Amino acid sequence: MQAEIGIIGGTGLYDPKLLKNIQEVVVNTPYGVPSAAFVIGELAGRKVAFLARHGTRHTIRPTDVNSRANIFALKKLGVQRILAVSTVGSLEEEYKPGELAFLDQFIDRTTKREQSFYTADKVCHVSVADPMCPETRKTLIAAAKAQKINVHPTATYICIEGPRFSTRAESRLFQQWGADVIGMTLVPECVLAREAELCYASIATITDYDAWKDHAVTLEDVVNTMRENVEKVKKILVETIAKLPAERKCDCKSAMKNACV
Repeated sequence: MQAEIGIIGGTGLYDPKLLKNIQEVVVNTPYGVPSAAFVIGELAGRKVAFLARHGTRHTIRPTDVNSRANIFALKKLGVQRILAVSTVGSLEEEYKPGELAFLDQFIDRTTKREQSFYTADKVCHVSVADPMCPETRKTLIAAAKAQKINVHPTATYICIEGPRFSTRAESRLFQQWGADVIGMTLVPECVLAREAELCYASIATITDYDAWKDHAVTLEDVVNTMRENVEKVKKILVETIAKLPAERKCDCKSAMKNACV
């Protein structure tokens, strides 16, 4: 089975009715086992592979997500573009719970995750100055507009190790650093996608105000707001997949040119 576009998301997002003619595919990789079997099917006339980032029962901690296996497997399946969906907390008043944001930058605060495929025979320095694919982000923004869904077209994401939520002091510090939203899974996922020369763009669903507000975030907040956002995310995914150009014209496809020593 081959696919053209990959969707990485939580189990709350996946609806078997979203894809037609589905098959489950298990992919072996040199980096271990991916988070789950891939569900491959048709959506908007395109072949799509879906992966539950935290496993089908959401049993994998953010730090333990095997992003190298996940990204390698998607490339092995023929995927050229990845649409990644994740939940985030807001660090800014104007980024409200229930809203969506299309990420364009990140700040990495993780410490335990391997961020490269190149760990043995050579050293590679991939550029992630602009970590999201501009072509895919442009299509996402157009899709949201076509569906009349208000989104934040840009957002800086700070990635923490997790699985715990922030202290109030950390949350206020991240605000001072210029971060707009906070989450636990973007890095190294988007970095590895760049190393694999895949296009990557992220849809962030805002579920809470992290810890800087009077009401500190709880898991119940996250789950309830995510459920409310799912239908909006599905509409954007369908519209985006239908509109993505067949041929890539961005620089993602040659990201590793001259990157290795």
